[in-house]
Amino acid sequence: MSEGSREAAVLVTGGSGFVGSHLVLRLLERGHHVRATVRRTADSAKVAPLRGMQDEHPGRLELFEADLLVDGGFDEAMKGCEVVFHVASPFLMPEKIKDGQRDMVEPALVGTRNVIGSVERTPAVRRLVLTSTVGAVFGDYVDVLAMDGQVLSEKYFNTTSTVDNNPYHYAKTVAEQAAWEAAEAQQRWSMVAVNPGLVLGPSLTPASESGSLFLLEELFKGYFFYGAPDFSFTTVDVRDLADAHIAAAERPDAHGRYIVAAERMTSFHEMARIVRTRYPRDLRLPRNRLPHWPVRILGPAFGLTQDYIRKHLGIRFEVDNRRGREELGIEYRPVEETLLDHYAAWRRQRRVR
Repeated sequence: MSEGSREAAVLVTGGSGFVGSHLVLRLLERGHHVRATVRRTADSAKVAPLRGMQDEHPGRLELFEADLLVDGGFDEAMKGCEVVFHVASPFLMPEKIKDGQRDMVEPALVGTRNVIGSVERTPAVRRLVLTSTVGAVFGDYVDVLAMDGQVLSEKYFNTTSTVDNNPYHYAKTVAEQAAWEAAEAQQRWSMVAVNPGLVLGPSLTPASESGSLFLLEELFKGYFFYGAPDFSFTTVDVRDLADAHIAAAERPDAHGRYIVAAERMTSFHEMARIVRTRYPRDLRLPRNRLPHWPVRILGPAFGLTQDYIRKHLGIRFEVDNRRGREELGIEYRPVEETLLDHYAAWRRQRRVR
């Protein structure tokens, strides 16, 4: 998919998800012919935004059913595609994960291998853009403090997560590593990995189960109205992330891994403060920061282990995002714009007054 070329079809796996739907939309807006896979085309709630895109861009978006765990399940959708964006992979918060191997590792690892199997059987494919995560770079925040300058950069791989300890990060790490092994074993197609931070911004898919949407919903619903715990996050706007994927496909010199996240982390307290600038009367949003001691005492009652608290509470670090800015041309929206658009979409979709 060279820049300016719109003839060859491209495939987006997980097209009905939070990130996937924005990527499909941006590709359509740029004139591409897009194929998108979903788990079930009959799931009207999840597929509705894509159906709307089909109406707005007649003849340029096809939907296919595909299961990450089925070998060959992506062959039909991939036929004739020059670029594959492998976005599909579950992202659940720890409290939503019942079985790390079944819920996280198998869809991520087996799914990636199955998508690559289809790539190997599809001669037209020239590039695979893999949606990974900064969680494939580090396991816990404390890991970053051992990196050069205590700065997060692409040269590291997560070595501390396991299927029992942070299964999402572990799943994405082994999936990305498996993809690199496959890419390096041949010469027909190239691979670029995009490693985003916590993805925020306006959701096109109210039915999405994305962990990033769930995390912000807890904040918006008032779970922290008594005070914001001192947890901070690397963040990226979903629209900037979609553009980063396209740049990774269009730019011939793009290679390796790209951290896609703002240089500066954003805390729960800062998120609430930003939203209150436009919605000052929303009493669900916390006004104060919580001291560390009540979080350490009460955290386990809310599903936070002492180990997690020790490795994340109050820890901040800088993010080296230079490669993405310089090689992919990423220009990050202000976090204020991202959060206000995220919150407005959340209120609109839930008809909050």
